[in-house]
Amino acid sequence: MKKGLIVVLVLLAIVLIGGCQACNLQKSMVAMDEEVNSKWANVQNQYQRRADLIPNLVATVKGAADFEKSTYVQVAQARAGELKQATNVTAEELTPEKIAAIQKASAEAQSAARMMINVVMERYPDLKANENFLNLQSQLEGTENRINEERRKYNEAVKTYNVKIRTFPNNLFAGMLGFEKRTMFEADKGAEKAPSVGDMMK
Repeated sequence: MKKGLIVVLVLLAIVLIGGCQACNLQKSMVAMDEEVNSKWANVQNQYQRRADLIPNLVATVKGAADFEKSTYVQVAQARAGELKQATNVTAEELTPEKIAAIQKASAEAQSAARMMINVVMERYPDLKANENFLNLQSQLEGTENRINEERRKYNEAVKTYNVKIRTFPNNLFAGMLGFEKRTMFEADKGAEKAPSVGDMMK
């Protein structure tokens, strides 16, 4: 009788300890999942900042003679709109295809803004002294650095999360609890090459 009671108590203790560990595991996975979501929100925020800065830059250069009808302005505005649309996804919805679309839209918006700035400064040298234009140009350049930094932080959070859910014994519970591998940003294909004017106008 006593031996049977001891066995039951030991089994009960194992179940309780296992249950506590499963709860702790679930809590840590939720915390890491939320960290990934938070880091994506920061990336998204910087992409939105870039997309919002481009129309402000366009508005500043519209004062220059006939520049508002320029193809460069139209392309810059279109690319900013495409970037906003591409980044309007949650962290859970990020698939390799969606990340590729975001990176493409981001690179095109960045290239369009740079091309417009270069053309404006070449054709309208007076704008070089325009404080608003210079400020927006500086903010746009600063945003590029912020985007890179936030993407790096996002990738770090995704790596930590992915390692957690794929490591034994966590991987036994992760799928059952609804935790799936997240997608990281990779270097843009062809990022080492400067865009051509022809590519920008497509």
